[in-house]
Amino acid sequence: MKKFGGPAICLDRNDINTDEIIPAKYLTENSKEALKPFILEDLSLAGFDPASEKMRNAKVVITRANFGCGSSREHAVWVFEVNGINMVIAESFARIFRQNMFNCGLLAVELKKEEIDRIFALGDDLEVVVDETELKVKGDGRELTFSFELNPFDRDLVTAGGWLEYANSKY
Repeated sequence: MKKFGGPAICLDRNDINTDEIIPAKYLTENSKEALKPFILEDLSLAGFDPASEKMRNAKVVITRANFGCGSSREHAVWVFEVNGINMVIAESFARIFRQNMFNCGLLAVELKKEEIDRIFALGDDLEVVVDETELKVKGDGRELTFSFELNPFDRDLVTAGGWLEYANSKY
């Protein structure tokens, strides 16, 4: 599997939808790169600034339940991809958003609510390291380790780098 992980940003809210991830007014852009500056532009969350250095440096998003709900659009994953975010860790994902993550070669990891609570308790300065089916979250001088599972097809998509790369290698 390719390398995943890195500095993380925590979005402590359920039901972050695709309109908050990338507002609909940008869906007419004709390249992924054009989406880049608008990541999470409409997300209303106390203390969160989408233009912050912490957001610009993030490689991982850690959040709560039902992430990526709302309209089904690839743009919501593309904006993460173009901003260098390679992984989202959440209690749960909207089904289409989750599959779009794998289709783009990004990692969507589901953990139990109690595990997400433990991660948030580590503070704001987090680093995530991924090794096959295990992830380590480091913060506040502590480290937590969690196991996660991927079905074989999703693992193949992520390993290949996404659906196009997978299809090119198989057909």
